Amino acid sequence: MNTLPSLVSTNWLASNIDAEDVKLIDASWRMPGAGDEARAAFDERHIPKAQFFDIDANADLTSDLPHMLAPPDMFDEAVGGLGISNQDRVVIYDDAGLFSAPRVWWTFRAMGHQNVAVLDGGLPKWTNEKRPTTEEISAPIPATYQARPDKDMVITALELRQALMNGDTVVLDARPTPRFDGHAAEPRSNLRPGHMPGATNLPAMSVLSSFGTMKSPEALLATFTKVGVGADTPVVTTCGSGVTAAILSLALDQVGHSNQRLYDGSWAEWGDERNPSNEFPVVTEAP
Repeated sequence: MNTLPSLVSTNWLASNIDAEDVKLIDASWRMPGAGDEARAAFDERHIPKAQFFDIDANADLTSDLPHMLAPPDMFDEAVGGLGISNQDRVVIYDDAGLFSAPRVWWTFRAMGHQNVAVLDGGLPKWTNEKRPTTEEISAPIPATYQARPDKDMVITALELRQALMNGDTVVLDARPTPRFDGHAAEPRSNLRPGHMPGATNLPAMSVLSSFGTMKSPEALLATFTKVGVGADTPVVTTCGSGVTAAILSLALDQVGHSNQRLYDGSWAEWGDERNPSNEFPVVTEAP
């Protein structure tokens, strides 16, 4: 089987896009209140062969938290409906460069699919290089897919609370610094300002270049070292709702750091104003 690294270039995709086992996903997504719709943008322009993956629809719809990891049988149906089998190489991109695609990359990994990659620079880099796009949506041939969930990819709120109390885990919060410090409002109205006691702020943009691509492994390693991440340090990534946390997860993967989990509930769960403050404490000033 041909295997993928977790990040592929536009040159790689251009050379391999016609391979039968390469399946392409547009995972574009919008923050609450952003205005335009990702699906409408996909319908107007996308990379040929791509299928749209709706992060909000392909989720645990029984949860009141946004886009939580879907039950395996639901994921099987959704992914199989996109024409993807367990044997396929899956490449994921978004229309912001590197924003929501890592979340779907992480989702596939959490479902046991290792042969999955993110397109570095996404649709902006592809179009800047004058590569083809289309509004034509190809009808997928349904496939059989069976998830094999990897529970080590995910951490629950209770497990995270214990890890914070133990002090043996670096918790990286990917939100912008003003939100982490509690000086800027959250995009969801029911959330308290601030961050988890003991968490470290590492905004997702810190691991990206000014061109919307991932920084070099050497630069990433230096960034992680500065925030206390060593080769064997247990790491948890978190953010507002588990989307940009996956950018940090992908960056950690680039430097070979596998001892990591993502907090799926993220601040949408921890920061919920209905949570008792003694169980989910919040800090509202910079550490």
